[in-house]
Amino acid sequence: MKRRQFIGAGLAVAGAGVLGARSAFAQGKEIVVSNWGGDWNDRTVKYIEQPLLESKGWKIVRDLNTAPQRRTKILAEKNLPRGTLDVAHVPISDAYLLNTNGAVDVIDFGKIPNGSDLVPAIKLPYFVPWLYSTWEIVYNPNYIKTPPTSLAELWNPKYKGKVGVTNQHYEDYMQMASLLATGKLHDLDAAKKKLLELKQVNQPKVYESHQQIAAGFKGEEIWIACNYRARGLQFAKDGVPVAVSFPKEGAALQTFGVVMPKRATHKAEAYEYFNALLDPKQLAELCQANFYSPASNKVQLTGDIGQKILHTPEQKAKLQSPDFGFLAANTAGMLEWWNKSFV
Repeated sequence: MKRRQFIGAGLAVAGAGVLGARSAFAQGKEIVVSNWGGDWNDRTVKYIEQPLLESKGWKIVRDLNTAPQRRTKILAEKNLPRGTLDVAHVPISDAYLLNTNGAVDVIDFGKIPNGSDLVPAIKLPYFVPWLYSTWEIVYNPNYIKTPPTSLAELWNPKYKGKVGVTNQHYEDYMQMASLLATGKLHDLDAAKKKLLELKQVNQPKVYESHQQIAAGFKGEEIWIACNYRARGLQFAKDGVPVAVSFPKEGAALQTFGVVMPKRATHKAEAYEYFNALLDPKQLAELCQANFYSPASNKVQLTGDIGQKILHTPEQKAKLQSPDFGFLAANTAGMLEWWNKSFV
């Protein structure tokens, strides 16, 4: 071949390679998912994202942060031409707040085949429920021989210096204190008074995350706290010396799921992600690992793990659903009070 022909042929081959790469790239699917970090994200990857999406060539860009940071970002981007997030994992109360502020899309559940049998009580038009649990007493049975039956045990002076709380669950602790004081979840004045009593009487140790409070139990820094039933069972499975007890006052229901930010770029992919989250087989495996209850009735949990996760009829009668409108209006003030007056 003459030099000019050779160069031309080389360019043609290179061009074909570039076009082939572009074509392959175009076929790949990319999505930006905002989620909590730690073992919550690890399990999301292990049981859902990797086997159902990444193994098929998806590129998942993970934006890991706290729930308040996630809320702030979605609200800040709602008026932009294009946002940075396609899917956000949130508690149901945050979904309500984001929707009230026009920051998330209404969900077309017809595009989510695995979402055809969700628990009706926790499904909202703009929120795909995924997992739920209840806020209960977690304690070390080596030091607390009789299972606590009341939230008031956290205020018991004999546990001074041995009570734990987590910063990221300020709403849950305020609801717990209100429930103990009044039988209702949202009496802020009563909750604040009760929590200040706890601070004065028992000087609770403050942790930032589930992992840190689990380490506090394992190191015997604390003997009693409140957390989700699911987390207490996880801790016990991982060798932390804890048990879980349902309080006679009842328990607040907490639901976790996903929303689609208003300015999401990859909306078709977001729907595929939603469907993957609710895959019955993978969701059953996830729940057996993390002890949360599945939001889909298609998922069947049986055996010993199922008995631990599921609530008795008597417990179900004492479950309380938060007032999302109240939380949306007051969560910022609750966080400010918590940071300034309690921790």
